[in-house]
Amino acid sequence: MMKRLSLLGAAAALSLTACAPDAAPPATTDVAAPPAETLLLPLPEATTPEITAADLAVRIKTLADDAFEGRGPGTPAGEGAAAWIAAEMARIGLTPGGDNGTFFQEVKMVNQTVDPATSDLIVTWPDGEDLSLGYKTQAVYWTKHQDAEQVSFGPSDVVFVGYGVTAPEYGWNDYAGLDVKGKTVLILVNDPGFATGDPALFNGRAMTYYGRWTYKYEEAARQGAAAAIIIHETAPAAYGWDVVSGSWTGAQSDLVRTDSGASRAVLEGWVTRDVAAEMFAKAGVDIEVMKTAAKTPGFVAVPLEGLKVRGTINQTIEALSSRNVIGVLPGTATPDEYVLYTAHWDHLGKKTGEKAGKEGQDFYADDIFNGAVDNATGVAALLDIAEAAKAAPSARSNIFVSVTLEESGLLGSAYYAEHPTVPLNKIVAGINMDGALPIGKTRDMVVVGFGASQLEDRLKDVLTAQGREMKPDQLPEAGYFYRSDHISFAKKGVPMLYADGGQDKVEGGIAGGKAAAAAYTAERYHKPMDEYADSWDLSGLEEDIDTLFKVGHAIADSADWPTWYAGNEFEAARKASLGEQ
Repeated sequence: MMKRLSLLGAAAALSLTACAPDAAPPATTDVAAPPAETLLLPLPEATTPEITAADLAVRIKTLADDAFEGRGPGTPAGEGAAAWIAAEMARIGLTPGGDNGTFFQEVKMVNQTVDPATSDLIVTWPDGEDLSLGYKTQAVYWTKHQDAEQVSFGPSDVVFVGYGVTAPEYGWNDYAGLDVKGKTVLILVNDPGFATGDPALFNGRAMTYYGRWTYKYEEAARQGAAAAIIIHETAPAAYGWDVVSGSWTGAQSDLVRTDSGASRAVLEGWVTRDVAAEMFAKAGVDIEVMKTAAKTPGFVAVPLEGLKVRGTINQTIEALSSRNVIGVLPGTATPDEYVLYTAHWDHLGKKTGEKAGKEGQDFYADDIFNGAVDNATGVAALLDIAEAAKAAPSARSNIFVSVTLEESGLLGSAYYAEHPTVPLNKIVAGINMDGALPIGKTRDMVVVGFGASQLEDRLKDVLTAQGREMKPDQLPEAGYFYRSDHISFAKKGVPMLYADGGQDKVEGGIAGGKAAAAAYTAERYHKPMDEYADSWDLSGLEEDIDTLFKVGHAIADSADWPTWYAGNEFEAARKASLGEQ
């Protein structure tokens, strides 16, 4: 639920370019599935072909166990989780769908870890006084440069570039007539449509890709900025500063880049609103006045006169390898056509010093970011669906892809979309599962990116038969459509459905559902507190996953090719893809 459309064809293509890995997909020499005796945790002794809360519970509890240390990609414990998933796929009876007859697709990566003790980000005021920003308390920063243990820039001029957007289809260019080469750009999060609520501006309150932090860093790099810094505010970001400080510190993972990251800004990062407000004030302008100007068509970037920013990053760089885990159930009639199920297995790993919670609480947490909701729930759902599909053979094949490096910017799915193990134009449709809250049964399911494809018609039919409703995402301004792996496949034209449990609880109503979601966001999302508890009510997850299985199985056992609704941003990509068959 926490990774929830307004999609822009031109803008969407930008992120895939930025994620492009080396041209040739590497191979792995791992055996088809690891033997049980090598696993960090045992496989379930018995599960059923039915989708049940009990089966979901045992898989979620295992994947969220401390033994996997938060499932950090490239770490021994994290890759142990990938091995466990592969072994479970083999136990269920799936066929290996990865490299060289294995369940694995190798994804080469690097981990970069900033040393905060020897790194700094310094603002020099007009009077010459320096302010060294407190790491994690006032600023979080890193570099995408992968070939140097120390990088530095500045002193550089500072320019406020509003939302940092270049969107010709909206007639918007925050960099118009501006040369920011070698400079530091300060950027607002989200986009002008969110700020104004005007449905005629971008997509109104619904975030577009231009509002995502990924785009803003990519665009700043294209403009030649030395440093790209986003100003954090909770409402437009859809999360608090604690999520920023927890998610963007410690080891930061990335794909191996062909240019070793040289095309990116030297420094990328966030600052708190308080720091930004002081920077504006020292330059003689008011931050609220600037924010108002930035959401107005025709906005012109504003230099923060007299300010200089410089920075030095000392980092460790570790070349690692992670894996997408892929299993296939061959179809009985048309095995060269596929229904795809995706769920990312990775989370944030272990971050020393991040202890949270108190002894005696239901969710006592240590320094391990277990990711029970995000996304042990999705992987458990994927495995439960695989087991159900194994017991109900279909005409078409089913392919189950548990991807890595989602938390680092959807990198595992982007890699797979560039190096698919089956032709993308042979994937009839896909279903993504990510971060389902254990709040019990609901009268509804929420579609993220509502109004996109004919898969919604099929979901509606199943829900109607259950006496339930299909509803659109209630927070389109949070940009959840861009925060999970389905987007990597949608950009390639594959019709994707991302639907989660609803908010209208059978016991507690809408108020209860909203309260549960708000509590998770505030207390557990991307925090050590996201741990499994035996007290979880998984009855709703059971019902929702069974619903998604029914949708996917009906497509897999048919000759239909559901597609995007007419006029959707991905319709052209799909038509072009199918034309290649």
